Amino acid sequence: MTIADMLGQSGVLTLLGMGIVFGFLFILIICVTFIGKLIRAVGADKDSGTPAKAAVPSGSANNGAVTAAISAAVGEYRKKNQ
Repeated sequence: MTIADMLGQSGVLTLLGMGIVFGFLFILIICVTFIGKLIRAVGADKDSGTPAKAAVPSGSANNGAVTAAISAAVGEYRKKNQ
């Protein structure tokens, strides 16, 4: 088997492998899209009645508290790992 034959065979195998992966990804995208539409049609994508904004505190006072907590945690981490 010559080098040209081996290069030709490797090119065919490369294209075949890439085609199989592309086909699999295409089928996967179609299935995920279909399942997403099915879930929306059934209504399973709705929350259980709690609004999303109630779970996440907002405001500058809360952001300051979060920043302070993160800063304290980073300081403790640096003290322990020096």
